[in-house]
Amino acid sequence: MDPIDIIARYYDRNSRAFEILVIHGRQVAQKAAAAAAKVTHLQPDLDFIQQAAMLHDIGILETDSPNLGCHGPHLYIQHGILGRELLEKIGLDNHALVCERHIGVGISAADIRRHHLPLPERDMLPVSIEEQIICYADKFFSKNSNPRFATRQKTVEQIKRKLEKYGREKVERFQKWVSLFE
Repeated sequence: MDPIDIIARYYDRNSRAFEILVIHGRQVAQKAAAAAAKVTHLQPDLDFIQQAAMLHDIGILETDSPNLGCHGPHLYIQHGILGRELLEKIGLDNHALVCERHIGVGISAADIRRHHLPLPERDMLPVSIEEQIICYADKFFSKNSNPRFATRQKTVEQIKRKLEKYGREKVERFQKWVSLFE
């Protein structure tokens, strides 16, 4: 299975959105591979990690994110559930779960209720080691429409500062991953 071919089913290969998604996916896949190498004793599925890292943000196309070349009707926070729907339709159910569960460090049903998020009220937390690795790796890179900034990796401290506004438990979850994957 070639993730680029799957992305090309939904995105014009010559579009800015395609380029941004592929660059970001490759960054996340590379960081995820390095994280997986630190936990070989947990036997992460490396092929799955590479594929799912490339596909985790496939739902952005349906969001209103003009800076990413996306002009859909949905809010950006919904890209995870939108990606899940796309990948489930083509039988990639486990990859689809990564889409849904990678937002932030995961979103709980309680978070959805408390913040009145426009998402189905269910836990969307990374469960498998592969889901956790991809969610962790994703935090280090922003999708950026300016290629000059596309390769910049955030520091652990920058990520933790950003997560603080969502609650101490989010920072603690990320810190556990740092301890495990660094």
